[in-house]
Amino acid sequence: MMTTIPASPTIIQTRRRPLRPAVTMALRYVPLLILVFFFTFPLVFMIVSSFKTSNVQIFSDLRSVRAFLPAGELTLDNFQRVFTDSNFPRYIINSLAISAVTIVLALAVNSMAAYALSRLKWRGQQLILSLIIATLIIPGQAAVMPLLLLVSRLPTLSFEEGISLAQGWLDTYHVQIIPFIASAFSIFLFYQFFQEIPKELDEAALVDGASRFQIFYRIIVPISGPVFASVAILTFIGSWNAFLWPIMTIQSDELRPVMVGLQFFFQRDVQWGEVMAYTTMITLPVLAFFFAFQSAFVKSIATSGIKG
Repeated sequence: MMTTIPASPTIIQTRRRPLRPAVTMALRYVPLLILVFFFTFPLVFMIVSSFKTSNVQIFSDLRSVRAFLPAGELTLDNFQRVFTDSNFPRYIINSLAISAVTIVLALAVNSMAAYALSRLKWRGQQLILSLIIATLIIPGQAAVMPLLLLVSRLPTLSFEEGISLAQGWLDTYHVQIIPFIASAFSIFLFYQFFQEIPKELDEAALVDGASRFQIFYRIIVPISGPVFASVAILTFIGSWNAFLWPIMTIQSDELRPVMVGLQFFFQRDVQWGEVMAYTTMITLPVLAFFFAFQSAFVKSIATSGIKG
């Protein structure tokens, strides 16, 4: 007579019924959609309000969902008043020029500094890297006054008058650019990314007779697109949103960036719709720049070791 040996509980495998694809998709994307709503509804409210005619309409719509819908009487007069009541075209050109020059110089300076710290061997290398990282804990506001005193005493280079020792850098374009080229955080991002690149590439190039600069320009830079895009985005946002430093160093209306221009525009007798129109137009370049480099930015964050 054969006896049946009961199976061990550890051998028995329970099979769970898989969730339906629709339920799985809902559990995955519904929380993300909720987060998207909370992050975008202020932006939607700003854009919609920029087309409304008066403060009464804007504040009355706050009591309902109409605040986020292009409902009621709409107009383009708010955008027209931004151009007629302020020097907005000049402000936007100034910010674009300052941001573009700052990005180009910041990418060159910070990437080469990070290359020297991550790919070369020299005395004091770790000490310099530690000092650079240590500066990240210093708030930018703490360095504003010493930096302001410094730039006010630096000589100004003029092609017509030569070097003037009295004027300083105040009320110039380069005072809005040069102090923000080097960035400890940007150097650290480049450093983290360059560390992941195999150093055998450098050794092979050196054997073939390439110089260090050729290795950097022809090997490291082409494969470091994501981190270059990340630093470009962060530099652009910082330069575009600059307010404290320009308002302390710039007095001429012709040199003001958009954020300082917004402060002076807000001091006028303006409607909230006009303010929303101004902020809408200065927000669109930031969104366009970010979406243009979005994929590279996400890839850089995922591969450079800066993870949440």
